[in-house]
Amino acid sequence: MIAIIDYDAGNIASVLKAFEKIGAEVVLTRDPLVILEAEKIVLPGVGAFGDAMEKLKGYGLVGPIREAVAKNIPFLGICLGLQLIFESSEESPGVEGIGLLKGKILRIPDTEGLKIPHIGWNDLSVRKGSRLFEGVGEHPYVYFVHSYYLKAENAGDVAATTEYGTLIHAAVESGNIFATQFHPEKSGDVGLRILENFAALKAL
Repeated sequence: MIAIIDYDAGNIASVLKAFEKIGAEVVLTRDPLVILEAEKIVLPGVGAFGDAMEKLKGYGLVGPIREAVAKNIPFLGICLGLQLIFESSEESPGVEGIGLLKGKILRIPDTEGLKIPHIGWNDLSVRKGSRLFEGVGEHPYVYFVHSYYLKAENAGDVAATTEYGTLIHAAVESGNIFATQFHPEKSGDVGLRILENFAALKAL
């Protein structure tokens, strides 16, 4: 069973439907016991970093997320869910993230000819051997909606990158922690394959 964490963030319903489409057993929950007993955990989200952290803390979910990851339960962050697992974001100065991995969330720099937010399809450069991108190919196109991007501290955590005014760390993979800045649930067959890969993972 895959537990999708419900903390009133946008885009949760479409993530739930995408997992149901691939035949995964999913539950939408904010119950710490359900999260800790799940086979896998997903943290989706669209919105502001600071507001999201306030909601996660308000629902008492930060501790259970950290505990579940410490138990080696495979974890997937999507869009804002990727940003929240890092240390901080320029969007919300002074607000600490969950801190599962080291790195910062920065604003996409203003670049002539590029609109912010970054909305639409872009191709990825995928690291060979990635478990999340198995069978997807080296340069798949996926769908983005974001104004802030990840700069991971550890290069070894980066599973895929893209270019949009700067080099964006578009996906991470560290042990049983996975996250994507793009939206797999809006990325057609490529995105569904990524979700299938996650659903089929065996914990390391």
